[in-house]
Amino acid sequence: MDQIVGFLPLIIMFAIFYFLLIRPQQKRQKERNVMLDNLKKGDKVVTLGGLHGVIAELNDDSMVVKAGETKLTFERSAVSYVKNEE
Repeated sequence: MDQIVGFLPLIIMFAIFYFLLIRPQQKRQKERNVMLDNLKKGDKVVTLGGLHGVIAELNDDSMVVKAGETKLTFERSAVSYVKNEE
């Protein structure tokens, strides 16, 4: 019984750590994966480097983003967020 009481503070600290740090990060990662999976041609996106453009072509793991008259190829994971006005 004394061993359980001795480990109780560690168990409580782990539970707090899980609910304040691990779980929210997993939720953000899941939302990001859904966003990346739902990318489509014509979406206005902003890359992690700050480039604003429109998706011109889309492959399984890469995409072509048109920024002005220039077309650049990026990995899907380089998208920071989709900027479509709805």
